[in-house]
Amino acid sequence: MRAMTVTPGKADSARLGEVAEPPAEDGSVLVEGLFTGICGTDLELVSGHFGTGRPGHDQLVIGHESLGRVLEAPAGSGFATGDLVAGVVRRPDPEPCPACARGEWDFCRNGRYTERGIKEMDGYGAERWRVDPYFAVPVPAELGSLGVLVEPASVLTKCWEQIDVVGRRSWYGPEHVLITGAGPIGLLAAMVARQRGYDVHVLDRMRDGLKPELVRALGANYLTDLSELPVVPDVVVEATGVGQVVFDCAKLLGPAGVMCLIGISPGPASIDVQLDALIRQLVVRNVAVFGVVNAAKRHYADAVDVLQAADPAWLRRLITRTVPLSDWPSALVREPDDIKVVVDLLA
Repeated sequence: MRAMTVTPGKADSARLGEVAEPPAEDGSVLVEGLFTGICGTDLELVSGHFGTGRPGHDQLVIGHESLGRVLEAPAGSGFATGDLVAGVVRRPDPEPCPACARGEWDFCRNGRYTERGIKEMDGYGAERWRVDPYFAVPVPAELGSLGVLVEPASVLTKCWEQIDVVGRRSWYGPEHVLITGAGPIGLLAAMVARQRGYDVHVLDRMRDGLKPELVRALGANYLTDLSELPVVPDVVVEATGVGQVVFDCAKLLGPAGVMCLIGISPGPASIDVQLDALIRQLVVRNVAVFGVVNAAKRHYADAVDVLQAADPAWLRRLITRTVPLSDWPSALVREPDDIKVVVDLLA
């Protein structure tokens, strides 16, 4: 069958590969792949920066943002033929560590976890894939193709869960939220923040086009320079990974403010900062800065809820380009108006 493959550790190895049918060890639910999303992680995998295939294999099927249709499911699995489903990315380590043993594999302590399409497991970028029922997420039929957004949205539902946990260390009543970056993650973060009723401001460098339109359609404020920010943010969700942006936003946070780092810069960079002065501000204001990656199972269910609560027309505008599996490497080449690019695994 056809699949999106790379050679781990080898740059520019993305190709349309022929692979065997998914092995039974991957799970008892057989799924027809419908769509998979492309994100920065995929770009780094293709660049050879990281990624490992199944033990004993020199290629990796990538694709961790998934949507498929069930072809076969055993009785008692909770799934039936024709159901839409998304797959969880991370699997707990075999020991397991204390976090993995409690279903918090996104906080794995020993690094022996595996990840579909990233680390020691083939991903969902294939015409067919298997998944264990426990790691399968039901996607309501009314979401349709928008179900491909479940995985990226799960990272945002985890982000907001963790912001709430950190915020409750003291009296907690956030009003003003700053999102940095208007890519898919930043826009989904803004969407969730607006659903929560916050006053939302989104910073990005694009001065016109679809990004500011999508932000304003949420009822949020769009800005291209931090000097334009009219409020003191209680929460910052940082989705660019750019060191200077992180530094500048950290200085803006109010007392007991919370900053969640969710973006990673694609390349090496360095900045000269007066770190001692920043530390003083963070300490004096009781500011908390933390990072978030991946998601636990509950966050996928939460992601389905926030997507169902969203305007489907707005979500459809977020997906700016769909590429056929037969030409999937073209999805890796960024076009000027790209926000979210997905691969049609049936085409």
